[in-house]
Amino acid sequence: MNLASLDLNLLVALRALLEERNVTRAGRRIGLSQPATSAALARLRHHFADDLLVRTGNNYELTPLGTALLVPCATACGLLERLFTSRAEFDPATEAREFTIIASDYAIAVFGAALARALHAAAPAVSLVFQQVGPEINENTDATLSAVDGLLMPHGIVSGLPTVELYRDEWVCMVADDHPDVGDRITMDDLARLPWVVYQRPYDAPAARQLSMLGLEPHVEVSVPSFQLLPSLVAGTRRVALIQRRLADLVAPIAAVRVLPCPFEAVPVQEALWWHPVHTQDAAHIWLRETAARVAAGLAALP
Repeated sequence: MNLASLDLNLLVALRALLEERNVTRAGRRIGLSQPATSAALARLRHHFADDLLVRTGNNYELTPLGTALLVPCATACGLLERLFTSRAEFDPATEAREFTIIASDYAIAVFGAALARALHAAAPAVSLVFQQVGPEINENTDATLSAVDGLLMPHGIVSGLPTVELYRDEWVCMVADDHPDVGDRITMDDLARLPWVVYQRPYDAPAARQLSMLGLEPHVEVSVPSFQLLPSLVAGTRRVALIQRRLADLVAPIAAVRVLPCPFEAVPVQEALWWHPVHTQDAAHIWLRETAARVAAGLAALP
């Protein structure tokens, strides 16, 4: 396919048509008349050799190909928008910019809050949007990152993309402060017999994957989509959880829990900011990465 032969305006029309599923609404969204939008749909149908939209009663439905094009089309539009808004210079004191970063609630609490304060102080017209990390980051990392400005994620999950190192953390075990079976230390036998509360899925945390390699299969009693929910689901129970020490230091004081060293050498957490290569030379993005590195350098060292 020769890109020089394509009218990239059709990409904008394609996204509007697929998302609106209505020629009139799609045209209104992108500033085209109904006849012009209909003409764009005809050209797209010819290009893909597919109807894309088919009438069902009073509504339009997507064909299987139209459905398959929804996500890649939105991703391509996001990538082009970021590509063509790249700047050679950026003055944080005067310019407006929105940065979108994918992160877990752990990364937002431990690092994102400090980053937001730094951006507010240096760049009053800059806004920061955090999106919750989801399973798609493992399935199609490159496409996901092309539509945002970065990803806060420890090493061991993402690879092959540019990154800036931020800070280190470590895994600890968390139990109720009045746990009847655990004293001043927790053992591997304890981890094997006690019920667990885990983040998302049993092995979404790298340290939990280590346990599998050690032959220990956690008995998962509760699974939650947030690291910050772990303490409340540990308090007053016999459950155990793996949690990052920096987050534990933030949330443990408000929950009836105790933090204990892991009984195995858990892989450390090396948090990093990952980005799509399209952002590498963008002045605003360079400033964001440099600011993130400074904020991370200011975090207290682990005891």
